[in-house]
Amino acid sequence: MTQTGLNGDNAAAAAPKTDGRGAAISDNRSNGDGHGSGEGHGHGFWAMALGSVGVVYGDIGTSPLYALKASLEHTKQAGTHEAEIVGIVSLLIWALIFIVTVKYVLFIMRADNKGEGGTLSLMALAQHAVGKRTLPIFLLGVAGAALFSGDAIITPAISVLSAIEGLKLPAVRQYIDLSPYILPITIVILISLFMVQSRGTAKVAAFFGPIMVLFFGTLAVLGATHIFDEPGILHAINPINGLVFLFSNGAKSFTTLGLVFLAVTGAEALYADMGHFGRKPIQLAWVFFVLPSLILNYLGQGAFILSHPTVVMHEDFSPFYQLAPDWALIPLIILATLATIIASQAVITGAFSIVRQAIQLGLLPRMEIRHTSETAEGQIFVPRVNRLLLIGVVILVILFKNSDSLANAYGIAVTASMAVDTALAAIVVWKLWKWPIWGVLLFAGFFLAIDISFLSANLVKVFEGGWVPILLGATSMVTMWTWSRGTAQLAEKSKRDSIPTADLLRMLAKSKPTRVPGTAVFLTGSPEVAPPALMHNLKHNKVLHERVVLMSVVTEDIPRVDPANRFETRKLSDDFMAVTLHFGFMESPRIPTAIGILRKAGHKFDIMTTSFFLGRRSLKPSPNSGMPLWQDKLFISLSKQATTATDFFAIPSDRVVELGAQVTI
Repeated sequence: MTQTGLNGDNAAAAAPKTDGRGAAISDNRSNGDGHGSGEGHGHGFWAMALGSVGVVYGDIGTSPLYALKASLEHTKQAGTHEAEIVGIVSLLIWALIFIVTVKYVLFIMRADNKGEGGTLSLMALAQHAVGKRTLPIFLLGVAGAALFSGDAIITPAISVLSAIEGLKLPAVRQYIDLSPYILPITIVILISLFMVQSRGTAKVAAFFGPIMVLFFGTLAVLGATHIFDEPGILHAINPINGLVFLFSNGAKSFTTLGLVFLAVTGAEALYADMGHFGRKPIQLAWVFFVLPSLILNYLGQGAFILSHPTVVMHEDFSPFYQLAPDWALIPLIILATLATIIASQAVITGAFSIVRQAIQLGLLPRMEIRHTSETAEGQIFVPRVNRLLLIGVVILVILFKNSDSLANAYGIAVTASMAVDTALAAIVVWKLWKWPIWGVLLFAGFFLAIDISFLSANLVKVFEGGWVPILLGATSMVTMWTWSRGTAQLAEKSKRDSIPTADLLRMLAKSKPTRVPGTAVFLTGSPEVAPPALMHNLKHNKVLHERVVLMSVVTEDIPRVDPANRFETRKLSDDFMAVTLHFGFMESPRIPTAIGILRKAGHKFDIMTTSFFLGRRSLKPSPNSGMPLWQDKLFISLSKQATTATDFFAIPSDRVVELGAQVTI
C-alpha cells in the first residue's frame, strides 16, 4: 500500500496500526471485496456481454483491417503461393487461440484483484501474494504501465488510418476520389475524438455495443461468403501448417511472425476491462461470438487471396475491403471507421484509468482528474494525458503516413507488456495459488516462449518504426522510476528531519500555546511525525486550534475500499487525533466525502469550521541526494507540474491555508 502526504510524498510502508505505546486503534478499514469476479455490477448478464463487445474488443476487432495485409507485405514484389497463405492464416488463427483464448480468457483472467484486472492490478496482486513490495515485481509493473503508453498512442493512429485507407480502392474512387485527403481526414477524426473526451463517454458508450456487434457480424458474413472461393484455406485450421511455414522460410518467416502478432493486439484489454464487465460476460462474448467472427474473416481473406493470387502485388491491396462487393464498400468504410473510433476510445479511456492507478500507487505526480459522470466512478478525464496522447497520435500519423508503416511500430509495446503479464501471473500462480514449482515453470515457460518469440520477431523492426514504442515506453518508465525514487527519498528526509508526534505533544503540554476555536486538519504522510505545516504554524503564528487532526491518505493494493469502512482513527491526546483514510488504487481520494463518512460515524467534523493546513515545498537539487543531478532536476520539474493537494483531494479552496518551505532533496 502507498501513503500519500500533503506534498505528494509517497512511501512504500503501510500506515502504522498502533501508536507505539499500545494505544487501541479503531480500525474501520475494508478488506476490499471490490467487485468480485463481477458478473454484472447490478446490470443484466447479457447487457454486460454486449457492453464488453463494444468496449473490450474494439482494438482486437479492428485487427483484420491490417493484420493479414501487413503479414503479406513481403510478397508484394515476388508474389505468393498457397502454402504461404495457408501458413500465415494458420498462424493468425492459432495466435488468437493460444494467446487470447488460452492465456488471457481461460487463465490470466482468473488472477483478478478483487474483480479488477490490468498490469498494475496484477502487480498489486503479486505484491500481496509475496507479502511485501519487492523491486522485481515493482519494476515489472512499472514496465507494463509504461509500455501501455506506446500502445495508447499507436492504436488510434493505426486503427483510424487503416479504416480511412479504404478510400484508395478503385471501387470507391469511381464515385469520389478522396485518396489525396486520407491523412487530413484521419487527423480531423482523431482531433475530434480527443476534443470530445472532456464531455465523458457514458452517453456515447450506449451505442458502442450494438455498433461493434454489427461490425463483428459483418466480419463473419464477409469471411464466410468467401471461404469457398478456395476451400483449401480450411487447411489453415491445422496448426501444423503454421509451424511448417514458420520453420521453413528462414528470416522471412521470423519477420512475418512479428506482423502476425498484430492479430492479437488488444488482448490485454480483456484483462484490463474485467472490472467493468465481469469475467464471465467477457469470456462468453469472446468464445461464442468475437473469436468465431475473427476466424471466419481471416479464413475468408485467405481464400480470397488464394483465388486471386496476383492481388497481393497491387498497390491498393486491401484484403479486408476487397471481400465486400463494390456497392457495399462505402458503407463498410463508414462502419469500419466507427469501429476504429470505438477501439481508439477504449484505449484512451484505458490510458486515463491506468494513469489514475499510477498516481494512486505513487508512480506519477498528481494530475487533474475530472469526473465526467455523477454515478460511474470509472468515467474520468485527465486533461494533461489527453493532450499528450493527441499530440503523439497526430505526430505518428504525419510521420508514418500509412498503416503499413505504422504496423512496424505497433507490436513491440504489446508483446513486451504481454510478457510482463505472464511473469507477474507466474508469481501469483506460485505464491497465491500455491502451484508446485514444476507447474509454474511449465505455465511460465510455455507462454513466455510464445511472448518472447513474438517480441524477438518485432525487435527486428526497431529501425523501421519499432523505436517509437521503445522510446515512449522508456520515457514513461524513467518518469515513473524518477517520481517513485524521488518521493521515497523526500519522505525519508522529511521523517528524518521531523519531530516525533509524541515528543511534540509533550512539548505542547509544557509550553501551552494560544488556542483558537475550530478544527485544524494537517495532511501528512505519517501521523508518527509532526507535519512540517504544523511546525511552521506554531513557529510563525504561535497558535494552535482547539482540535487538531493529523490526516494521512493510504492507497491500498486493492481496487476499491468499502466506503462504509473508509477510515481508522486513533486518539493521540485530549485534543489531537490521527485519522488514516484508505482508498483503493482505482478510486479518487476525495477527502470531503471521507469526512462525511466520519461524521456519520459520530466524529465531529464541521467543514465550515475546519481549516486544512497544507505545506507547499520549493524543491532544490542536492549533490548528496542519492540520485544523479539529471534525475534530481527531472523530479523537481515533475513536482512543479503536479496539481495541488487542494484540487487532487477535492478540498474546498476557501478552507485551505498553505505554508511554504524550501527543501533540498
